[in-house]
Amino acid sequence: MTQYEKYFRNQESGTHVIFVAEVDSVFAGYVTVVWHPGYDSFAGKGIPEISDLNVLPESRRRGIASALMDSAEAKISERGDTAGIGVGMTPDYGAAQKMYVLRGYVPDGRGVTQNFDPVSYRQPIVVDHETVLWFTKDLKPE
Repeated sequence: MTQYEKYFRNQESGTHVIFVAEVDSVFAGYVTVVWHPGYDSFAGKGIPEISDLNVLPESRRRGIASALMDSAEAKISERGDTAGIGVGMTPDYGAAQKMYVLRGYVPDGRGVTQNFDPVSYRQPIVVDHETVLWFTKDLKPE
């Protein structure tokens, strides 16, 4: 089963919501909302996770990621006041790191994780796509 088939099944079961973006009727990107995330800190506080934001390279720098984030945050705000998101620590996540901070996301204060487990001081790790810093955003209107 492909990742997208899993996403479809997860949406059908109600565990996720998937938003898809198109430009001129052509697929441009997607993002998911995970209602019960694997990250313990979010799960324990009932914080949904915005996950797997992807915009195709040819569609970037056109506001699509922001529009997808707007949709995900609006959906989360129907159920609660806080959104969570994780971001990788390698340079290929640089644009996302900047965007999340500019959108008002702040680190959750628990440090970097590897496969959802906290990384300890001097703990050797391999930095990969599972090396994540977690952020939250208060969605309550001011």
